[in-house]
Amino acid sequence: MNIFRDQVLHGKTVLISGGGTGLGREMAIGFGKLGANIAILGRREEILKETAADIMKFGTEIVYSKCDVRDPQQVKNSVEYFLQQFGSITTLVNNAAGNFISRTEDLSLNAFNAVVGIVLNGTVNLTMEVGKRWIHEKQGGVVLNISTIYGPTGSGYVVPSAVAKSGVISLTRSLAAEWGKFGIRHLAIAPGIVPTEGAMSRLAPTDDIKKMLIQRIPLKRYGTMEELVNLATFLISDGCTFLNGDVISIDGGEGLWLSGQFNFLDVLSDQEWEAIKSLRNK
Repeated sequence: MNIFRDQVLHGKTVLISGGGTGLGREMAIGFGKLGANIAILGRREEILKETAADIMKFGTEIVYSKCDVRDPQQVKNSVEYFLQQFGSITTLVNNAAGNFISRTEDLSLNAFNAVVGIVLNGTVNLTMEVGKRWIHEKQGGVVLNISTIYGPTGSGYVVPSAVAKSGVISLTRSLAAEWGKFGIRHLAIAPGIVPTEGAMSRLAPTDDIKKMLIQRIPLKRYGTMEELVNLATFLISDGCTFLNGDVISIDGGEGLWLSGQFNFLDVLSDQEWEAIKSLRNK
């Protein structure tokens, strides 16, 4: 469902890392349909090429660049290429990520560093490359970072991601305070479970895990890409330009459920509640 007026993002050029698949692809499509020019980067050129061809069918102006966000020189080259194509970048979406479940004692340092390198270092590399140009050119902009609901708290079994995403949240808040004077807004989205083929195969590989995850969500369903893209569209639009430094959760209430000491009692049956009531009345 399109909840925005046509061309609400007209005049904007949005750079999306990890833009060839998953949420990055969906944001590229959604933003493009609303009038934005789109620049996507990622490590797999063939995927980027296919995505760009698909999005062009909507009449969107889109270019792509093969880039490993862990490499500052590759990031610089890609940003310069996009600037040659569009003249300016108005919005940066740091979406590139890597994650999987594992006992931490089973992780190699290479596996740990790979996730942190993409999620945290990649976000820093792109933010610094684009942000410094904005400051030098006295141009405002928006940086939207994709975090996760366990970013503020940490989580076992996804420790590399938790470490990296908490860093992304700290970066968001720190630069919102420091770079706001330049007209640069920093925001983050903390999604709960929004199924994609890649993410679910790594984070919920069994039916039992899928059942456990959905039971923790008060709305008893997963989120959708459309809902996430709608939120991202609002945040990068000109409709909320006083919003800066916030981390917006979109998780169906899962984070709140996890933080409430007795929320697990929602599994009790009516009969069990009646038994508890009778004990209370004695």
